Amino acid sequence: MVGAVDLACVMHVHSTCSDGSGTVAEIAAAAAASGVDVVLLTDHDTLAARDQEGWHHGVLVLVGVELSSAAGHLLAFGIDEVIAHDGVGAAELAQRVADAGGICFAAHPFSEGSRMARAIGRPHPWTDFAGPLTGIELWSLETDELEAARTPAALLRFLRAPERASGPPAAHLKRWDELSAQRPLVGVGGLDSHQKGVRIAGRALGIPRYERVFATLRTHVLADAPLSGDLDRDRGLIYGALAAGRCYVALDALAPARGFAFWADGDGLHARVPSPAELVLLRDGTEIARAQDVALDHQADDGAFRVEARLDGKTWIVSNHVRLS
Repeated sequence: MVGAVDLACVMHVHSTCSDGSGTVAEIAAAAAASGVDVVLLTDHDTLAARDQEGWHHGVLVLVGVELSSAAGHLLAFGIDEVIAHDGVGAAELAQRVADAGGICFAAHPFSEGSRMARAIGRPHPWTDFAGPLTGIELWSLETDELEAARTPAALLRFLRAPERASGPPAAHLKRWDELSAQRPLVGVGGLDSHQKGVRIAGRALGIPRYERVFATLRTHVLADAPLSGDLDRDRGLIYGALAAGRCYVALDALAPARGFAFWADGDGLHARVPSPAELVLLRDGTEIARAQDVALDHQADDGAFRVEARLDGKTWIVSNHVRLS
């Protein structure tokens, strides 16, 4: 959306209401220190933080839930109670969220487990992409990076410096393109951030720190109006934009991404970035154009198109698909 309000959001964050080490207020403070506009909190199987939903330290905190089913984990927003999911299949769980008026994203959908040992991290992928799934985490920062580590040293490097993350796995992007060729499937970037550790004398001691992770990967939501301070209205703006795919994923640790735009009009497809980058345009997952610039323009016909921006060989920005027919 050209002229939309670009809001930097961090998704898939856990607090002391489940297995995170930080309180809601501490998470909001970390988000404010990192320049984040919105936190989308998703504690495991609880909406206990709902009474803290609202503005903290100038940051909007919205409370969803991570439904931890045997068929896969699902990030659900816009529902009023935790949906029963024991023994429920993946597609049926997504349907239940939709029936309750919510939107949902498959968490770490392509999880394969730890490369070092299954005892360290077991696979927990999403098992069925049928049903009214809103979208997927095409990059689940902590899960993907920790699973990819092949040595304890590599694991420690990420925990100490999450901003050095390698980017969304190419296999995940490929699979997302294949799924999106069949139907719209919104891509988001999730953190799966817990700040694993303990609390001592009222202080959280854990790694990687929320503020370090929040400065790394963000889902930028393109809202059609600024946030107003009215909770119901602002919640609707965020969830409405996510449901419609008006968002993009950015590794803001590489460079500020705010200002990115990708759209179609009568003159074709257009991409703009705030800093010069390698821009790659893909149609149904296949590259069709490339430019080293702040702009890329291309005539196009039928297909599902998306653009990637790369800096220093690393993926910086991934758009959602624009469909032409």
